[in-house]
Amino acid sequence: MNVFENYLAGIDHPDHRERTEEILKWVGNTYPQLEPHIKWNTPMFSDHGTFIIGISTAKHHLSVAPEEVCMTHFADEIKQAGYSSTKGLFRIPWKDPVNYDLLGKIIEFNIEDKAEYTNFWR
Repeated sequence: MNVFENYLAGIDHPDHRERTEEILKWVGNTYPQLEPHIKWNTPMFSDHGTFIIGISTAKHHLSVAPEEVCMTHFADEIKQAGYSSTKGLFRIPWKDPVNYDLLGKIIEFNIEDKAEYTNFWR
């Protein structure tokens, strides 16, 4: 996960840095076939050159961006998890637990849905 070192070093709040690193490591360890990147100052994971998920920090939350198709597909589950969202991302407040089951479902959906996809974005 060396690709994320500079990004993580730039997170001033130690708890936020630790939590972000924990989530990035979880994604990398759970889905070792995904390639980690920093693009547009955002930690991302791709599969065969196509975007799977992006994770970035904000003042009050961690943003998880899986693309709009995925957000629509999981809208109810994201809401049930208590996360606020936009059409392209959902927010995990720093004080709230990470729903790793939901995060895994989202990643797996994108891996399967984009298996034959050749562009970076949908």
